[in-house]
Amino acid sequence: MITIEKFVFNPFQENTYLLFDETKECVIVDPGCLENNEQQLLLHFIDSNGLIPKMVLNTHLHLDHVFGCGFVCSQYDISFLAHQNDEFLLSTTKSHAIQFGISIHSNPPSLSGCVNDGDVVKFGNSEVEIIHVPGHSPGCVALYNRAQQFLLSGDILFKGSIGRTDLPMGNYDQLILGIKNKLLTLDQDVIVFPGHGDSTTIGAERKSNPYLA
Repeated sequence: MITIEKFVFNPFQENTYLLFDETKECVIVDPGCLENNEQQLLLHFIDSNGLIPKMVLNTHLHLDHVFGCGFVCSQYDISFLAHQNDEFLLSTTKSHAIQFGISIHSNPPSLSGCVNDGDVVKFGNSEVEIIHVPGHSPGCVALYNRAQQFLLSGDILFKGSIGRTDLPMGNYDQLILGIKNKLLTLDQDVIVFPGHGDSTTIGAERKSNPYLA
């Protein structure tokens, strides 16, 4: 049984998630911890609950979702996984952050490995399926758990909204098509945990999301 713990980090109010089950093995999804107090909050939860980090798994590699990747990977000596189509973004993180008045010491580390559409990532007694939905970025993926019917949608799908597509290599038509063909086809009761803001359900977004009418 997977437990989902959410943290809201950095000036972009990004959602970082911990997924863990009864084995205590955990996956750190989109570690956006920027300041020392945010890093320590994440570490304290992991350590105080006796969790065993197995990997960092990113839904995409925009700066607000990768601020903490280097810190967490070095802290626990774990791998860093994402879709290869977003790998080019890692080398621009530091310069991009400066545009927002944010200073970071270095770019995130290189990927340890890549995930692709249809891959199954396993930890403990649990697993998540990779669903590639480009458009917000070329390598955006959602993480779907079929057994418990939840979806970590990153910045693909939000409550009442969708990811922005005016960033480098964004594509509005591609994003809409991917959401409709790959996400809205899931069961209406699937709970959606996005990269920013509150959770929702597939059914609610089918019914009332103005971008998906």
